[in-house]
Amino acid sequence: MKRSLLVLLVAVLFTTAAFAGGKKNYGKELTVKETTKISDIIAAPEKFNGKRVKVAGPIVDVCKTRGCWVKLGSDKEFEAIRFKVEDGVIVFPLDLKGQNAVAEGIVSVKKISVEEQIKSGKKMAEEHGTAFDESTVKGPKTILQIDGEGAQVETK
Repeated sequence: MKRSLLVLLVAVLFTTAAFAGGKKNYGKELTVKETTKISDIIAAPEKFNGKRVKVAGPIVDVCKTRGCWVKLGSDKEFEAIRFKVEDGVIVFPLDLKGQNAVAEGIVSVKKISVEEQIKSGKKMAEEHGTAFDESTVKGPKTILQIDGEGAQVETK
């Protein structure tokens, strides 16, 4: 009887430990050894443009439509960078918000003209059934993101 109780207790402990937390991988295996601060990328995007980086931070937002991107919070307050993957290649669940992630990909810096912003804004408004005000576009815009290849998320 004592042996059965001990075996049951050990099984419960292992099961609890397995579900208590761990890491979940998305996409390709991470290969970059050194972690780059998100704040460094935001401060000097051109320096990192086209370079493969590994970053870490809390997931502060997740794409609600397709799960095709997450926003990672920076090591500095009020900064974040978008980690975008190809639609359908990786799907990030909405419940990842608030979890910590380590992610790897290529830094992308794109200059978007006024015309491109207006075209994109109209398209997004049409898709979401909302209105778009062209006067909100004040000039060319720089889009900074990491074209994602793989991520590892600490699960709770």
